Amino acid sequence: MVSGATPNPSDSRLQEITLEQHRSDDKIAVIPVEGIITSSGSDGLGYGMVRLIEDQLKMAAKDEHVKAVLLKVNSPGGEVLAADDIYQAIMRFQKENKKPVIASMGSLAASGGYYVSAPCRWIVANELTMTGSIGVIMHGYNYRGLMNKVGLRPMVYKSGRFKDMLSGEKDLDQLTPKEKADLEEEESMVTRMISETYDKFKSIVDEGRTDANRRNQANKDGNSGRKLSERWAELADGRILSGKQALENGLVDELGGWRTAIDRAEGLAGLDKADLVTYQVPFSLGNFLGLLGQANGKSVKVDLGFDFPKLRAGLYYLAPSLLN
Repeated sequence: MVSGATPNPSDSRLQEITLEQHRSDDKIAVIPVEGIITSSGSDGLGYGMVRLIEDQLKMAAKDEHVKAVLLKVNSPGGEVLAADDIYQAIMRFQKENKKPVIASMGSLAASGGYYVSAPCRWIVANELTMTGSIGVIMHGYNYRGLMNKVGLRPMVYKSGRFKDMLSGEKDLDQLTPKEKADLEEEESMVTRMISETYDKFKSIVDEGRTDANRRNQANKDGNSGRKLSERWAELADGRILSGKQALENGLVDELGGWRTAIDRAEGLAGLDKADLVTYQVPFSLGNFLGLLGQANGKSVKVDLGFDFPKLRAGLYYLAPSLLN
């Protein structure tokens, strides 16, 4: 329950909201990562997901009373670059401020959702959390067959052999030998690009979990978390894991819910009790009118639920196949 709101003079775009008050001088900042991880989305007030999380971390860094961050993850993943931007922001925050980030996984923290959790000092998951799905996917359609049925043919003018790479207009049933060779080379290039991203994903998991385990060796309670199992890489084939399976293989440190994550954050930060705060864009009439102005004559949609969008062609994702 929100018990108060405090404007922050260091950043007029965000204000601090108290979620739980225990009359403590110490705070734990709660930063949500919810829904599809994307760089293109915007709340209509100038904030996309990546920038909002970056600014929230900056505010937590500036406040000397904030001793730890709780990353509240409930995401099926999303765009590679957006997930990597968030990962980099968490890495910088922990390195520069010496404040631990604890990931609390909700019902879903898969693929890109796990990518952003991997650098955290400690990861808490419910035993029924859907996580894992370590892998990369690129999705598209070839619709030339439909075009042929309606008598529609593309006119393509390009500057190089591969400028129409991944185009859905190619007639795969009528390729010349040269076009077949070009298509095979295209597929090889895409595969190499996906493999590079996949290799980085695995290195982030390996390095993040190893570094967290090393740092946790100094825990006062002697609990250093879970080490990656020897067979963890075998499970990094895109499969979904339960929280229990992830714990057994060292991909998370502890099973529990939100309260478990709070207790662990207080323990890692050496606190008896701390207030929980978060950072939000304050509502104002000016902001709302700005949102209406961005509609450009279109209707404004108010989303009261959670909708899984289709993967966009031409982008590659850290997301499970259930988004197709």
